[in-house]
Amino acid sequence: MRAKNFSALVSLAAIAVALTAGSPASADTLREAMIQAYSSNPTILAARSRLRQIDENVPIAKADGRLGVSASGSYTEDVKRSVIASGPGKRSLNAGVTADLPLFQGGAVRNAVRAARVRVESGRADLRGAEAEMFTSVVAAYMDVIRDQAIVDLNAKQVDVLNTNLQASKDRFEVGDLTRTDVAQSEARLSGARSQLEAAQAQLVSSRENYLRVVGKNPENLEGPPQLPGFPETVDKAVEAALADNPNLLAIKKESEAASHDVGVARASRLPRLSAVASGDYVDYLNTYNGSLASPRDHGTGATVGVQATLPLYQGGGPAARVRQAQARVSETLEQTIETERLVIAQTRSAYASHVASQEVIRSSQTAVSANELALEGVRAENGVGTRDVLDVLNAEQELLNSRVQLVSARRDAYVAGFALLAAMGRAEAGDLGLDGGPLYDPVKNYDRVKTSIFDWGDDGPQKAQATSTVGVTPLPSETLQPMLPFEQLDPSPVTTSNN
Repeated sequence: MRAKNFSALVSLAAIAVALTAGSPASADTLREAMIQAYSSNPTILAARSRLRQIDENVPIAKADGRLGVSASGSYTEDVKRSVIASGPGKRSLNAGVTADLPLFQGGAVRNAVRAARVRVESGRADLRGAEAEMFTSVVAAYMDVIRDQAIVDLNAKQVDVLNTNLQASKDRFEVGDLTRTDVAQSEARLSGARSQLEAAQAQLVSSRENYLRVVGKNPENLEGPPQLPGFPETVDKAVEAALADNPNLLAIKKESEAASHDVGVARASRLPRLSAVASGDYVDYLNTYNGSLASPRDHGTGATVGVQATLPLYQGGGPAARVRQAQARVSETLEQTIETERLVIAQTRSAYASHVASQEVIRSSQTAVSANELALEGVRAENGVGTRDVLDVLNAEQELLNSRVQLVSARRDAYVAGFALLAAMGRAEAGDLGLDGGPLYDPVKNYDRVKTSIFDWGDDGPQKAQATSTVGVTPLPSETLQPMLPFEQLDPSPVTTSNN
């Protein structure tokens, strides 16, 4: 159901394409950025490798309960013998094989295997959380670039407007229509606008570099993002969904379950152990046997089979310490579960509130932009007939710029908060996003491959980094600004507010 709920993000990509019909054909989409990050981001690739490490704990635990076979061999030669020495020769060649099959180990193997399997489930939940965190970072980086490009564009246009105003003020000053003060005010505002443009351009460079770090490629002609799917009608329902499916919470619950099995492993160290043993040996005195037997043999073989039992009587208090240690670990994970629950609740409520607040800011900013556009038009007209001075025009232009910047920022904040809410509810992972740019990583495939492995000499060969390096990526020129998106293309779907 989670995949169906969020599949709307993918299907609505067509809406974003239609909205940006005027954008270049090579424009990047949010979905493409996610696919790129999913296949090349070092954080998510490292998380997959970490899960593969956890998978190996299952065959490692099983190995402790399986048959063990070892071989030994030796060659000895007496360099000096006593004058009264007799019996075996001065040279000997020995070889032997020993087999040990654990029959009962106090439940240590059983509990270790159970703990390893549960930790695999915990690791899979951690991988889900890593995916959600990475995609949230991609969304934030994507929206940051769009926001900062828009802000640069607005400030660049403001510089052009103020430059035109300054030239007009100078012309009117020449004919005596304005004073030197009016010209100075226009010059001061132009200088301030240029400073703001420089700061906005620097912030854009920073956002582009962060995008490159997260996604692995430069942002080029980013399209507007698709609409987010519907959210729960109340914050309580959002919290309920998060508590049921947040991957970080599921991971710590599984870790707590695994820790309880560790207690069984620790207790097994003070219980009896039973093993079936067998051994065979071969000795060859290499024609040096000088025993007193009537029919001496220079070589021979032997074999034994039996059952071996071990009953620990006293181990210096080590077993009790290990049991208490394992129990303390259970207590720790129980407390961490409560801590994670608190964090999930706080993150969900915070993201929900931020999204709702951003929607309100969007609505008020839209009103402010419309009002400031009308006000600027009126002030300019009144300035033309002499009832308003230049400072009034400059103030009106600045107010309009501020409201537009606030609108762009609010739309970015609303989208990022909305996606963060989906992530908190466990609905922002690869399976939810429908990323079909290639096969999705299947954590079960590797586990099925290794869980029954019994071959001692298997390995996966030499390893190399899979992530995309950005060492050779040339940054985009700071002076090259792309066409900005219309404000309405940044408008995410609204959240239904409630008093609950």
